[in-house]
Amino acid sequence: MAHSLSVLESAFNKLPGSAVIQRYIRSSHQNDPGRTILEIILIIFAIRTLLQSRTRADRTGKHFIQFSDKEIDELVDEWTPEPLDPPLTQVEKADLAAVPVVAGPSGVRPKLVNTGKNAVNLASFNFTGLAGNETIKQTAVEILRKYGLGSCGPPGFYGTLDVHMDLERDIADFLGTEASILYSQGFSTISSVIPAFCKRGDIIVADRGVNFAIHKGIQISRSTVRWFDHNDLRSLEDVLESVEKDRKKRGGPLTRRFIITEGIFEKDGAMVDLPKLIEIKYKHKYRLILDESFSFGTVGRTGRGLTELYNVPADKVDILIGSVAIGLCSAGGFCAGSQAVIDHQRINGTSFVFSASLPALLAVSASEGINILRSSPSILSTLQENVRAARMILDRVDCITIPSHPASPIIHIHIRSPSSSSSSLHPSSASLPLTLKPSNPVSPIPRDAIIWDWDIESEERLLQDVVDEALVQGVMITRAKRLRGQETVEARPSIRLALTSALSKKETEKAVTVVKSSLVKVLAKRR
Repeated sequence: MAHSLSVLESAFNKLPGSAVIQRYIRSSHQNDPGRTILEIILIIFAIRTLLQSRTRADRTGKHFIQFSDKEIDELVDEWTPEPLDPPLTQVEKADLAAVPVVAGPSGVRPKLVNTGKNAVNLASFNFTGLAGNETIKQTAVEILRKYGLGSCGPPGFYGTLDVHMDLERDIADFLGTEASILYSQGFSTISSVIPAFCKRGDIIVADRGVNFAIHKGIQISRSTVRWFDHNDLRSLEDVLESVEKDRKKRGGPLTRRFIITEGIFEKDGAMVDLPKLIEIKYKHKYRLILDESFSFGTVGRTGRGLTELYNVPADKVDILIGSVAIGLCSAGGFCAGSQAVIDHQRINGTSFVFSASLPALLAVSASEGINILRSSPSILSTLQENVRAARMILDRVDCITIPSHPASPIIHIHIRSPSSSSSSLHPSSASLPLTLKPSNPVSPIPRDAIIWDWDIESEERLLQDVVDEALVQGVMITRAKRLRGQETVEARPSIRLALTSALSKKETEKAVTVVKSSLVKVLAKRR
């Protein structure tokens, strides 16, 4: 026995690191013998766990309960599975029943299943009329035959194709930036870009009226957030000054600081004053994250967005976000900026890293859409002509208010409040009493929330009646759909019109006149 232990000890001593283990055991046992016993028990338990069977199933079946076929059938009949989702409410059922069903592709004049007739579509985001374009269709079919349908992987693994790189170059060249990066989902673009750059301890100053995707990105970033009044740049300057004053008071270090806003706001169609915003950005030394999901492909001479509309170089915007799905009638989104900004996202943008890349046919469709916008500036001039024609009709309706910018192709219609001229997300659109205190930058709740006198449920019912009435007359419109109970600030119910250059001015005027008559007819009953 002594010889065997001696051989075992000499063999152990030859192992690399054996002296360290011996020293640890000696010191541990000397200082706390009980610890040595506990560690031996844990080692034995770990070895036993590794060696034993992964399952403890009784393979003999002697402990199983035996059921007859009849008993099994009775148990199955009695079992009621738990629903995956709670049952729909009456409001949700009514909303689903009111959705028109379209036969075939959703174009400018889709065919409705319930009536068999065509309706003018002012509900879909087809601003430049690229949806259903025959040239894009033919190119997409050719690419489908060449590459197949899906990419089958994320861009950083094996999902990147030459057409994806071509589209990224096309977008960067179109906007005049150094580079761009392509995301496969539009919603997750901005909600992935924000946390890629904004981290815990950084400062975000955001507009109170930004969309749900931006709110999610801000939430994921865990940055320190301050809010300014919706589309109010004076409020923005006040908040920036208060942030700097607070930093100096605490003696805190300089951190990364960002301003986050939209070009054309999804919630109400308002448009930011980009030149003034950039002036403020440079004055206070902030980086600007601008979401142009609803302005890219809709404003500017060739659809380049606010930078083209205001004649501002795109490199003045640090991080520019856009939607390929909305602006180019394809799918996904993009981020454009400097080469450093784009390269950073290729390893830090979670949606880019972990999501399968865009199907090749959709990437090529977007590139074709850019080529069409480049070569046909008349598309955007027709769109703006239709926007002006629609606003001339709607602005004369007394029972509604429109918070949208006159150049915005997305038009939100609110029911006029009986106690004020308007009431929306931003204080500039309402007659605010002088007793209102300044906004609290820490809270996303607007300062005029205390004077909101509209009821969400009743207004949504009224607006849905307008939608139904317009559909009866052959014009398809929609209420702006919201995630009630999930959004930080509840937006006021509205009808959302999406104008398109695929219609002529006369056709647009005729369709908007139907919307006007439906509004007057339904809202007159309320009185």
